[in-house]
Amino acid sequence: MLTSLADIPLGRTAKVAHIDGPRAFRRRLLEMGLVPGTEIRVVTIAPLGDPLRIEVRGGQWSIRRNEAAQIAIEPP
Repeated sequence: MLTSLADIPLGRTAKVAHIDGPRAFRRRLLEMGLVPGTEIRVVTIAPLGDPLRIEVRGGQWSIRRNEAAQIAIEPP
């Protein structure tokens, strides 16, 4: 069952299924190592819910919720 990164709870780990959105957005994430099959974990969520801090391949990124909604994930 696929869902988006914006919908998973804090501390949960999942795998990237695919990335939607504009071509430049997809390309940037792919260049940074966020490819299908990569494990991703939500580390913190800002008090007002935006942005999310995620852990990808040992590094931490901040991503806006509307961008996270374009990343389809599947539970591990």
